[in-house]
Amino acid sequence: MTNALQTIKRLWRHELIPMLANLKLAIALLLLIALFSITGTVIEQGQSQEFYKLNYPDHPALFGFLTYQVILIVGLDRVYGSWWFLSLLILFGSSLAACTFNRQLPMLKVAKRWFYYTKPQSFAKLPIATELTGRSLNDLSQALTQKGYKVFQADDRLYARKGLIGKVGPIFVHASMLLVLAGAILGALTGFTAQEMVPSGETFQIKNITESGAWSKSQIPKDWSVRVNRFWIDYRPSGAIDQFYSDLSVLDLAGQEVDRQTIHVNKPLRYRGVTLYQANWDISSVRFTLNRSPILQLPLTKLKSKTNGGQVWGTWIPTKTDLSAGVTLLTPDLQGTFLIYDERGNLLSTLRLNGSTEVNGVTLTIKEVVGSTGLQIKADPGIPIVYTGFGLLMLGVIASYVSHSQVWALQVENTLYVGGKTNRAQVNFESEMVQVIEDMPKQELPLVSC
Repeated sequence: MTNALQTIKRLWRHELIPMLANLKLAIALLLLIALFSITGTVIEQGQSQEFYKLNYPDHPALFGFLTYQVILIVGLDRVYGSWWFLSLLILFGSSLAACTFNRQLPMLKVAKRWFYYTKPQSFAKLPIATELTGRSLNDLSQALTQKGYKVFQADDRLYARKGLIGKVGPIFVHASMLLVLAGAILGALTGFTAQEMVPSGETFQIKNITESGAWSKSQIPKDWSVRVNRFWIDYRPSGAIDQFYSDLSVLDLAGQEVDRQTIHVNKPLRYRGVTLYQANWDISSVRFTLNRSPILQLPLTKLKSKTNGGQVWGTWIPTKTDLSAGVTLLTPDLQGTFLIYDERGNLLSTLRLNGSTEVNGVTLTIKEVVGSTGLQIKADPGIPIVYTGFGLLMLGVIASYVSHSQVWALQVENTLYVGGKTNRAQVNFESEMVQVIEDMPKQELPLVSC
């Protein structure tokens, strides 16, 4: 058993981890992820089977092979939640993690190590090196400290460095990418998307799920509901829509209001990890009276106008109890304008809200038009992790631009050997070293009597 465990550890450490940390493998995985991500933006996601049959028929097949059957079998209709796409993300994350632990962390450990040069000949291999006469090692230490260097000094030797955070930058970048991948995988497995069309005054629970992850059931709320207090539209003077508004209340199981907000486009309602966006609208029904009857309500059906291709909503209102006669009511929007047509399609009257007209011997009064709000509802527990990853990515990119500079010095009698190197911004480093040397006071040589 012990030998088997040792064999597994050896294979893991010496074969699997180096294979995962291979740069070519990481690049290939990244290109595959990018390719399938592009495919997911080109091919419509989450549509019905009939939609794909209509837009991707067998004959002629798009590009000679892309048909609705290929899309549905491979899972190109739900790329970002498919098992093979998530597997690519996990494999790419494993490659990043292996690279971080196998390469980046050892490189950081090497960068943190330091040593002294003990021979003048050693300075010849440094990119920047000089010999100074009449300069003190202590003065160099003080000048480097003023420039932000951390100085290590022992007897006649000195080592100084700054910008070690620049070596941490790539690790931050790798960690941020791992967080982004983890957030994306978590969101794909536990998140869901729903759509609801709800008339004003009605209460609903989230049920019309259009997309969901394998473990998303726990995220779908069962202990609270939403009431649409009112939906309305602001129109511009030209008649064009300016903004949609929905006054929403969140209710607990007892029906008590626990939150209330008015949402509009780009201002959603967020409650316990679920976000409700204003996405669409519709006209649900019309309320009216005939003579002195109680208020009656009939649903409105969305129709397509033959004149301008726009949308209108209409219904048929009976004017006799035996339904032998009636009129057609049409409205183009929620501004409260109604057109009344007879059975032959002749325009009888135009009404506004609370307006009345005589039709077939009865008085028709329009009381109210009821709008419906179209809500897109999303829950994605991975979003905070993704945002954290992007924040760490920005820090990592900034840190990566910090130069890691190192300086060595050796005092041999009256000669001070100084050298250094940096991993970037070579010209700036040279200028800095010149300034350091100029800031050092020059000591007077002692007079020697003959």
